[in-house]
Amino acid sequence: MKSARRPDLVSFASFAPLRWMLFVVACTAAIGNARAEPAFARLYKQQYGYPPSCNACHKDGGGTPRNDYGDQFKKAGENLAAFDKIAALDGDGDGFSNSEEASAKSNPGSKNSTPQAKGDWLDTASLIPREVQALFPGVRAYLPKDALLTDADIARAKALGAELGKQDENTIYIPLQDQRPAGTALIFPAEFNKKAFFLLLATDRQLKVIAVQPLNTAHVPDAAKSAVYASFKGVSLDQLPVAKGSGIDAAITTAVKKAGTLMFVRLKNA
Repeated sequence: MKSARRPDLVSFASFAPLRWMLFVVACTAAIGNARAEPAFARLYKQQYGYPPSCNACHKDGGGTPRNDYGDQFKKAGENLAAFDKIAALDGDGDGFSNSEEASAKSNPGSKNSTPQAKGDWLDTASLIPREVQALFPGVRAYLPKDALLTDADIARAKALGAELGKQDENTIYIPLQDQRPAGTALIFPAEFNKKAFFLLLATDRQLKVIAVQPLNTAHVPDAAKSAVYASFKGVSLDQLPVAKGSGIDAAITTAVKKAGTLMFVRLKNA
């Protein structure tokens, strides 16, 4: 006789089709601002075989100004082909080419990291955003999940009221307690008046929203002041509302709807 299935929507069985990496994060570690733009991080991993921290492209972590390597990547097109275009350049001026450094797992964006002295830019504490960890105090282990969309996922998302495409693929962070998922978190982009900013969405293990927070929105003050964030709390990811209107609340709601639906179709069995 088969045992009854757990009521939790987030289970290890539902993650089986995708690639995983386990990162153990000590809660006493000094956590940097590790919010690499999802598209860049995924492309970097595809090119070099490992995910970078935000310090590859930014002077002081995600959301801060780009460093010279980040500028080179942007000018080359910000796509997979850009890595080959800037491979022979030396973004950080330390005497090693960008490709030499990236291939050796040293930071091509910092002269303090070389193939002979890589530094701590890839320490696990730099790969789990501190804002995510703050929402799950006491959690020491995370499973970052590559949320890659299939045609079936895109169709399921459309049925739920969200238009998703390959450009929406992202990384979902799964906090673990007693070797079981304790919830989920996702950092994702939004846009208002042609200005991009980032939001953080977190859920419990039943995939109900526990928080939506703005990140680095100084250049979009309306996003920081919006009262719409509280309205998502307690809502299941498959029940998130569709945006109405065209103001900042609508922009946030659209982004949350897309992000939440992405999480739902990748974590919940059909």
